Amino acid sequence: MTDEPTIYVDADACPVKAEVLKVAERLQVPVVFVSNGGLRPSRDPMVRHVVVPGTADAADDWIAEHGQAGDIGITADIPLASRLVEKGLHVLGPTGRPFTPETIGMAVAMRNLKQDLRESGEIKGYNPGFTGADRSAFLQALDRTLRRALREKRG
Repeated sequence: MTDEPTIYVDADACPVKAEVLKVAERLQVPVVFVSNGGLRPSRDPMVRHVVVPGTADAADDWIAEHGQAGDIGITADIPLASRLVEKGLHVLGPTGRPFTPETIGMAVAMRNLKQDLRESGEIKGYNPGFTGADRSAFLQALDRTLRRALREKRG
C-alpha cells in the first residue's frame, strides 16, 4: 500500500470523468481510467489509461485486481462496487452515492430485485437521466472522500 490513494474509474460509461480529473488535479492524486477503449489519452503524468479486452467484465476485473485498501473506486456497477468495498476501497457512484460495508448489501439486493423485475417485464429498464445536481453531488462527495482517504493513507 502506498501513502497516496489512487482513483480507479470504471470509465466506459462514466459521466463524471472531467469531475474526477478536476478533484484529482487539485489534490494531486493519480487517476487510472480503465475501459474497453475509446478514451482520449491524457498528457497529465498523474493520469493513466488502461485499455482492457472487450469482454464483459474485463474492466471490473482489472480494477478489482489492482485497487488496494484506501484507494477510491468510481463505478455505477453494483457488483464491482461490492468487490471493491470488500477489498477496503472507498467507492462512489457517479451521483456521489457512497457504497460502504453498511450499504452495499442493500444496493446489491435492490439491483438484483430490479433485474428480476425487468426480466419478468414488471418494470422497464430505463435509468433516470444524469442531472447537474448529480454532477454537483458527485464533486462534493469525491472531494470529501478523497480528503478522508488522504488522511487515512498518510496517517
